[in-house]
Amino acid sequence: MIIITYLIGSIPFGLILGKLAGIGDIRKTGSGNIGATNMLRAGGKKLALLTLLLDAGKGFLAVQLGGGLAVTALFVVIGHCYPVWLKFRGGKGVATAFGALLALSFPQVSEALFGVTGNLGVLVGGTWLLVFLATGYSSLAALVSGIALIVVLSITGLLESSLFLILLDVLVLYRHKGNIRRLLAGEEKKFSLRSQKEKT
Repeated sequence: MIIITYLIGSIPFGLILGKLAGIGDIRKTGSGNIGATNMLRAGGKKLALLTLLLDAGKGFLAVQLGGGLAVTALFVVIGHCYPVWLKFRGGKGVATAFGALLALSFPQVSEALFGVTGNLGVLVGGTWLLVFLATGYSSLAALVSGIALIVVLSITGLLESSLFLILLDVLVLYRHKGNIRRLLAGEEKKFSLRSQKEKT
């Protein structure tokens, strides 16, 4: 299941959609990323939303196929970040991690895994959306939602028993190291959903 979930995660939906839509290789646009944020630059709202849903969907599907094991959540995100088909140069894993957390957060699954009912995916995804809408920074939203996950696990006393989720979180944060540098330097770019154009 680890191999299967990795391969599911490594499907580059953004790249595929870009080529099907006649945009070409979205890795040659903007940040060079294959995820929804760069698709917003290259192809607009509709393609970005479809990329987001497909990337989240593969995270959700992989965890469901893996029987709700947290290790499958980690490996589907690894697949997205380091896809074998693209010489291990993939996306940043935010949407895929969100989908995986949604699958892990079905009440019966989270109860079995963590001893509590709740939806980590909704909490983390909601945090991302609020920060993104408030600031226009997709990267900052990812960083804050990643920190929110750790805080929730700490408050609920689940931090020590959530190794795979912590590794998933660290991986996503690591993939944003360049964005962190640009945020600190004041050079990170904002997005306006209304204009579909980048703003500095």
